[in-house]
Amino acid sequence: MEPPLPLPLTACSLKSSRLKTRVLIIFFSMVLFTAILGLLQLKYLKPKDFYSFEVMDPKGRTVSLEKYRGKASLVVNVASYCQHTEKNYIMLQELHREFGPYHFTVLAFPCNQYGEMEPDTSRRIEYLAKSNYRVTFPIFKKIKILGSEASPAFQFLIDSSKAMPRWNFWKYLINPDGKVVKFWGPEEPIESIKPDIAALVRQIILKRREDL
Repeated sequence: MEPPLPLPLTACSLKSSRLKTRVLIIFFSMVLFTAILGLLQLKYLKPKDFYSFEVMDPKGRTVSLEKYRGKASLVVNVASYCQHTEKNYIMLQELHREFGPYHFTVLAFPCNQYGEMEPDTSRRIEYLAKSNYRVTFPIFKKIKILGSEASPAFQFLIDSSKAMPRWNFWKYLINPDGKVVKFWGPEEPIESIKPDIAALVRQIILKRREDL
């Protein structure tokens, strides 16, 4: 039996060319995959600030907290039927009126997990706050602070400050860059909170004048 004839030179070259093409395709696919993975990691592992989150208003519409960047904000977990409700709503509105709305705002997040003192719907909560206490600051959709369904925005505040709210009307002061700078409990008097807000507002005004 005669041995098989060797492949023509052109056939060998074609086979070798196809092999190189496949190797290059695999190589560039791996490079592209690695680059995409790196970009995704940069996007999702990048440290966030409070203003980078999205929340919902009482009607369920998405609100980007980015709209408050550049301001100082006092973020509060509110409740309508708490022993601290009247005093705190009056105080919050006073702070909002004195320092807002251009350089400062109060941001209220209803929560029913502390003593079940916020059982109403989000729209009812907003209505009661506006009708009873004449508040003009934003009140968002009711959230959870405890457990696996906790609001990511509020979880950021807790992680940043290492301070979990122990009751209703816990307050976090946020600087114009979205970082937590101080926090207070529900019984803290307005006299203890005002100086820190005033100092942040002064910094914001001075910076804006410098940027002109």
